[in-house]
Amino acid sequence: MMSTTEKQNQTNITEFILLGFGDLPDLQVPLFLLFLVIYMMTIMGNILILMLVVANQHLHTPMYFFLSNLSFLEMCSSSTILPKLLASFLTGDRSISYSSCMTQFFIFAFLVGVECYLLAVMSYDRYLAVCKPLHYVTLMNRKLCIALAAGAWVSGFMISFVITLLMSQMVYCDHRAIDHFFCDFTPVIKCSCSDTFLIEAVTSLMSASCTVLPFLFTVASYILIIISILRIPSVTGRQKAFSTSSSHLIVVTIFYTTLILVYMLPKTYNLTDFNKLFSVFYTVVTPMVNPLIYTLRNKEVRGTLRKEVQAFMGLYK
Repeated sequence: MMSTTEKQNQTNITEFILLGFGDLPDLQVPLFLLFLVIYMMTIMGNILILMLVVANQHLHTPMYFFLSNLSFLEMCSSSTILPKLLASFLTGDRSISYSSCMTQFFIFAFLVGVECYLLAVMSYDRYLAVCKPLHYVTLMNRKLCIALAAGAWVSGFMISFVITLLMSQMVYCDHRAIDHFFCDFTPVIKCSCSDTFLIEAVTSLMSASCTVLPFLFTVASYILIIISILRIPSVTGRQKAFSTSSSHLIVVTIFYTTLILVYMLPKTYNLTDFNKLFSVFYTVVTPMVNPLIYTLRNKEVRGTLRKEVQAFMGLYK
């Protein structure tokens, strides 16, 4: 039975305090400028990718369809966390309402789940392109592309919805300080005075379905891709085959490395700062870096961008 005090505390909890980087008072303005630049580059870079894919017919392929989904996701992900963080640097107000915190977590978890599934789908696309090139167009048709993308978005939504619903049913005590710069699962439930065993068990199980399984699928896909590439007799052929997958492989490596470091590190006080640092990498830096990787390492995107720039410059000659 829930005690009267617990019920009262639950009723009175209307906001949390995101401690974030408040322990660095002298760096608030520099951090604001740094994160503002990152946010602007993230939005502009991903909008550029979307515009190039939409405007150019030869980029209307499965790979770029999934890439445009990823770019849209990255913009949403950054916009879920950074505006609140930027405002806290300027105003010093680190409070966030209970409903806003739950909403932020829901959107964040939703997008992380979608990204895990989407990266797995993209690895499957690369597997078919490299290992089954003669059947690629038939297998990866428009209907399957839409179904895979929709499956990623729906799966991420359902998993996040269930976890957020369980979090909203918990009792939160007077300890409202969240030692993080956004509402993530572990820092939030530390504020609860309810028994967290069930929600942690359910969350671990559901998180595994949207992180571990897609990760293993992605690893298996790339093992098969590498084996297939090594069987190509010519060096030029191997380089060409690998170049089509290298951008995605780099993105996957960065994403999962930082994700593993954040959620596999022991949740001790001494490692809190490291947790925040690695969280910055996969929530803030990765969405900015992804468009750069796909632009700089992909010949088709570079070529399309060069043509667009030349056409734009030609208008002013």
